[in-house]
Amino acid sequence: MTRGTDGLRERKKRATRIALSWAAIRLAVEHGVDGVRVEDIAESAGVSLRTFRNYFSSKAEAIAARHADRAMLIAEELRARPADEPLWTAITAAVLARFAVDLDGAGERGTSTEPDQQWIAGVRLMVSDPALQGELQKANAAAQAALAEAIAERTATGPNEIGPQLVAAAVGAALTVATDQWMRTDPPTSLAALLREVLQRLESGLPIP
Repeated sequence: MTRGTDGLRERKKRATRIALSWAAIRLAVEHGVDGVRVEDIAESAGVSLRTFRNYFSSKAEAIAARHADRAMLIAEELRARPADEPLWTAITAAVLARFAVDLDGAGERGTSTEPDQQWIAGVRLMVSDPALQGELQKANAAAQAALAEAIAERTATGPNEIGPQLVAAAVGAALTVATDQWMRTDPPTSLAALLREVLQRLESGLPIP
C-alpha cells in the first residue's frame, strides 16, 4: 500500500470521526443529551451503527470528541508558531486558531461573528450532563499534558517541571472560565473575545518558565 493511500484512508477516518461528533453535538443541542440515541447520531452522519461503534463507545464520548480533538490540536498549533514569537502571543494565537470558531454556533458551517443565542442555550444544557462532563474532564487532562510538552519544547525546559505544567494548567483554566462566561453572558458575546481577555490577564500576571 502506498503512502498516498495510507494518507487518504487516514483523512477519511478523520472526516468520519468529525462528522459523527458534529452530528452528536448538533442533535444533543437540539434535543438534549437524553433525547439522542447512538442510532440517531449514526443516521445523521450517514453511516451505520457498526461504524459509530468503531469510533466511539458512547454518545457522550462522541459529543466530547470535537472538544477533545480541538484541545489537543492547540499544542500542535503552538509548535507551528514562529520560534521568536513571545510565548503568550503564540499561545493566544494557537488557542484562537483551534478553539474559538466551533462553539460560537458556526460549527462546520464556518466562522461566526455573531453568537447564536439558541445554540448557546443548547450547549449550556448539553454540558450539564454528568456523563459528558466526565468525558470533557478526560479530554482536558490529555490536552493539558500535550500543551505542557509543547510549552516545554518552546522554552527549553522539561514537561514535568513546574513552569510548563503551571502555564498549561492556567491555559486550561482560562479556557474553562471563558467558555463558562460565554454560556452565561447576556447579551451573548464572542467566545474569541473572551478567550483573548482571559489569556491577556494571564499574560499580565503569570511568569514565563
